[in-house]
Amino acid sequence: MNEIANGFIKAFWMIVSFDPELYEIIIRSLVVSLSAVMISSLFCVPLGIWLGLKRFKGKQLISRLLYASMSTPSVVIGLLILLMLSRRGPFGFLGLLYTPSAMIIAQTVLVTPLVLGLIYHTVKQRGRQIQQEGLLLGADSFQVMILIIREFKMDFLVHLIAGFSRAISEVGAVMIVGGNIKGSTRVMTTTIALMNSMGEYDMSIALGVVLLLISLLVNIVVYKEAEPWK
Repeated sequence: MNEIANGFIKAFWMIVSFDPELYEIIIRSLVVSLSAVMISSLFCVPLGIWLGLKRFKGKQLISRLLYASMSTPSVVIGLLILLMLSRRGPFGFLGLLYTPSAMIIAQTVLVTPLVLGLIYHTVKQRGRQIQQEGLLLGADSFQVMILIIREFKMDFLVHLIAGFSRAISEVGAVMIVGGNIKGSTRVMTTTIALMNSMGEYDMSIALGVVLLLISLLVNIVVYKEAEPWK
């Protein structure tokens, strides 16, 4: 019991004293996860809108595959990216394995089905009415897309936050492609797993507290902003 209490005390001092190693890991975690979500959003938003509005043969099969891929295990994604980026893989010449870039790629692949599936579902349920109104007013396809983004901006933001939450809290993919290298590819989740196995609970507790605070803060801000839209 004393060991746990001492761990919390040391963790508190690491946070308030701005321990360099601690904050380096926190910043890297945020950069990797935010980059992955931003890259994913660039094609998830337009593609999700297009899929939600478009009628074509085979759409039901595609939607089922999309929903099924939303829960793909992160270790499977990590393994696939590892095979692609390894020295013998098709993209091994890029030398990205065990770098933050590889971690961003893995997290982008991980969150894309989730974000795309959520956006697609929202547009499929409520987007066609907005599309019809826009077309009646003379809008072209691009203007209809902009109109839908404006109407569903808070919904889309919540979907992106869901992707960010999955990215920043996952362990498997970034552990496999990043290698959890000190000073280079360690992020909060992989460091927590490592330090816990080594019995260094102060760092684990500090990172766990910060990770929890980030998750709570992001969700509080987003849902507070979304409240007036209900």
